[in-house]
Order: sequence, then C-alpha cells, then structure tokens
Amino acid sequence: MSYPNPVRNITFDAHDPYALARFWSAVTGYALEDSEPGDDEVVISSGRAAAPGLLFQRVPEAKTGKNRLHLDIQPPSGTRDAEVERLLSLGARVIDDRRTEDGLGWVVMTDPEGNEFCVERSAVERGLVEPM
Repeated sequence: MSYPNPVRNITFDAHDPYALARFWSAVTGYALEDSEPGDDEVVISSGRAAAPGLLFQRVPEAKTGKNRLHLDIQPPSGTRDAEVERLLSLGARVIDDRRTEDGLGWVVMTDPEGNEFCVERSAVERGLVEPM
C-alpha cells in the first residue's frame, strides 16, 4: 500500500506570516492558499501531493541564531546569478557569497525575516534541462 508524503509542511516562524509567505511564494512559484494579511498561519503549496507546503506561523520572539535547517533553491531556468538579483529585488539579502571563479558554488541569502537559504546553479547551468 502506498502512503502520501509524510512531510505535510515545512514550518517557518514569522512576525508577519502573510508577508513572509508572499516572499516565499515569489521565490518558489508556490500558490498562496486561502489567507489574508493579519492571519496567524499562512500556507503556500506547489499543488503536488508529493511536495510539502511551506507554513508560516506567527510567533512573538525574534530569530536569535543560525537556522539548523534551510532550503536550497535551484532555479529551473536562467542562471544562479540572475536568480540572486531577482531575490535581492524581492527583499532578500546576501550574507555569504560562495561562488567560485570556475562558475561553481552558491550564494547564502536571508529572507526578509532573516531565515537563511542558499541559491545554487540553475538546472540549465547544471545541464539537467535544455535552455529555453
């Protein structure tokens, strides 16, 4: 018997769940589920049962240390560097640039509330898909 993915959501603590969900929706292309500003919990999802959603829940305390878990973002098209520029325009920050002269490496960024994530080379740059 086959069971659905046991990971339903990956949860982020947030001061403003709706704003942070909108940021991550723009990063991932996941759809914002039925919610509005001021909600204490907001979910975005890919629409695929096999992929967990991202849940943003309101908490009063501030983030105080490095994440013990983070997302690695691989753009499906374009380049890693173009994706970094796009994410900067959405409100992300670069905190560590691990790109190398040979074009490899990644960029460590934070979302608007300080959660770390990495941007890797795109699927095109890795030769996993043909350029469009």
